[in-house]
Amino acid sequence: MSDYEIVDSSFTAIINAPLDKIDIPKWCFTLRESEYQGCSPAHIAAGFTAAPDGKRMSINVETIGGSLMVQHYVETLGEKDHLILESVSDVFTPAGRTTIHVLWELSVKAIDDQKCEFTNHVRSRATDEMRTFLDRQGIPFDVFRAQRQPMSIAHNKGETPLFAASIERAALKN
Repeated sequence: MSDYEIVDSSFTAIINAPLDKIDIPKWCFTLRESEYQGCSPAHIAAGFTAAPDGKRMSINVETIGGSLMVQHYVETLGEKDHLILESVSDVFTPAGRTTIHVLWELSVKAIDDQKCEFTNHVRSRATDEMRTFLDRQGIPFDVFRAQRQPMSIAHNKGETPLFAASIERAALKN
């Protein structure tokens, strides 16, 4: 773990669909808001657009640990079975607004010809802005990390099987 890494969390779930039917980027960049909301009680809104450089972007709004987050996930790798998104996300706390860097990686691998293993891997680290924000409040980074980690990990653990079920539904529609 780097000095400013907050969380590195990975969970898996089974998708009962053949690998060739799954297209994670298509799922992500066409995900209806109601479907996103159904994947976690913390999910508020979702949409998609393009980043200034033209890359696809998923916008997600959720609450983790009592802080509202607006995530601007830009596609850095988009293969049918592997999607990597990167965001400098806005975090709204009772003490004010700051940012956090999030790397979200979704992947699938075949278990057999009708079943796949889905992995939802989330890594976050403090931006310089966040470190300054915490310093101004007198909050040591390791104390913040210790409080934030369990909430982020629990969120990822809860949403992973629901994301897998959503990806499965999308795959079986094709």
